[in-house]
Amino acid sequence: MISEPKKSLDVGSCSIGTVSQSATGPPASPWGRFIDSFRPNEVYLANSDCISNANGYDMEVAVKRTANSQLARRLKSRHLQMIAIGGSIGTGLFVNSGKALNDGGPAALLIAFGIIGLMLYTVVHALGELAVVFPVAGSFSTYSTRFIDPAWGFAMGWNYALQWLICFPLELVAASITLQYWHVSINNAVWIAVFWVVIVVINLFGVKGYGEAEFMFSLIKVIAVIGFSILSIVLVCGGGPVGGYIGGKYWHDPGAFNHGFKGLCSVFVTAAFAFSGTELIGLAAAETVNPRKTLPSAVKQVFWRITLFYIVSLTLVGLLVPYNNLQLLGAKSEVDASASPFVIAIENAGISGLPSVMNVVILIAVLSVGNSAVYGCSRTLTSLSEMGLAPKFLSYIDKGGRPLVAIIVTSSVGLLAFISSSPAEGEIFNWLLALSGLSSIFTWSSVCLAHILFRRAWKVQGHTIHELEFKSQPGVIGSYLGLFLNILVLISQFWIAIAPHTGSTNVKDFFQSYLAVPVVLCFFAVHKIVWKTKFVRPSLADLVSGRREVDCATLIEELRAERLALKQCSFAYRVYKFWC
Repeated sequence: MISEPKKSLDVGSCSIGTVSQSATGPPASPWGRFIDSFRPNEVYLANSDCISNANGYDMEVAVKRTANSQLARRLKSRHLQMIAIGGSIGTGLFVNSGKALNDGGPAALLIAFGIIGLMLYTVVHALGELAVVFPVAGSFSTYSTRFIDPAWGFAMGWNYALQWLICFPLELVAASITLQYWHVSINNAVWIAVFWVVIVVINLFGVKGYGEAEFMFSLIKVIAVIGFSILSIVLVCGGGPVGGYIGGKYWHDPGAFNHGFKGLCSVFVTAAFAFSGTELIGLAAAETVNPRKTLPSAVKQVFWRITLFYIVSLTLVGLLVPYNNLQLLGAKSEVDASASPFVIAIENAGISGLPSVMNVVILIAVLSVGNSAVYGCSRTLTSLSEMGLAPKFLSYIDKGGRPLVAIIVTSSVGLLAFISSSPAEGEIFNWLLALSGLSSIFTWSSVCLAHILFRRAWKVQGHTIHELEFKSQPGVIGSYLGLFLNILVLISQFWIAIAPHTGSTNVKDFFQSYLAVPVVLCFFAVHKIVWKTKFVRPSLADLVSGRREVDCATLIEELRAERLALKQCSFAYRVYKFWC
């Protein structure tokens, strides 16, 4: 048999894309097929020498390689939907919201989370529009490279990779600490090893393993939040075993606000961190079966997650737990369930058994973040390597469509979790956390800026918004608002770092709060100086590589027909389609 030649894209002396594969037939046994799946992907072998920075950074080749990445496209609609709904529901909601409640009071909690929720709404819609048009590997770092500056794309890529690289060992330690709620006598190192193996095995199953695990993790978290909300309404109305009618008495005594405006700013910063991970649906676009069909719906689900799972649940938490509750101040770590306002609310109502159930949910949330850390870091490292911005070996993709080497590197760094046995554990982890403390803010800002510049390039190069398969609901104005709110968070964090509401600060505390800023600027400056890159002019931005091949005239006609068909539907259905 003669193998069938396949189309490729030529860039200089490189052939970017697919290559012909000989029809050798699958291995005879399941074990043989399993072993064979770890061998290098043929396209990876063909393209491994394409990028050379000997004569300067070649952005054209870099962009084409991420556009033609051989990552497996196996995420289905249900995976993406559940990742969007429950992906970032974690300790930021379940535990850190307690610190936020103590810092600012229930009113500040709602105001800050509402504003940050609005910011994330604009960010995710901007990311969704970009990802539907360009479902490429690397997502936000690639968009920054294309539409802002390759140096900024380099900084954003490594910023995001470091965020998850550091997050993985921290989450392993956090998971082991969560078990202390039940006074388990087994050494933490044993649990760290168990959780490390579980998460690594999940990711070795490829994107399908990540998707299935996140589907189950997110489903459990969503059910838990809905169940808590229903229970909380009953408790607020006086239906609990003890306590009687509560209503809004804690808004009057001790009050709605704590520490004034500075307390609100503290909650503002905490709320921003709680939403970390929301952007993962953009990263997953490169491994989705049909981005055009699944991404828009997943992006719209973010509104419901913000409204139902954050605003509603935190409103109820503020009604059930006063901000001066002593348990809120007793957190030994960021995953200490005894300091979770969700657990405190249930315990105050005199309900036995349910606090342990909520702690199980917190444990699952921690493992979910660890799973996302391996996924997010490995995909980002691979895309950086494909763009020539990281060591070449990190771009290794096997026949199963897995970025195998990047997964191994990320998993290996996870072994830092065993530092928890060291006397200097707290100091080491504080500085590691400082490196990634503001990473999400930079990522979200870059998404908004890339969307603004993409729309400008789209217009300058003669396109209209009618050619876009999915348009951001808040549009460019929303991206400007999102960019402004992200900058506001950076300013708030700076103010809180130099003048915390506790009244005591020092240089070490400041750098542990703001270390990510000089790190990102250093990445940007080094790449800018070494490769002498220039800011991308809208008229020269690449709007072709990685773009879904569509007939614009046919697409416009299809979208017009869909809009006309929607107008014939009931008002209720049109509202549903707008938000879902």
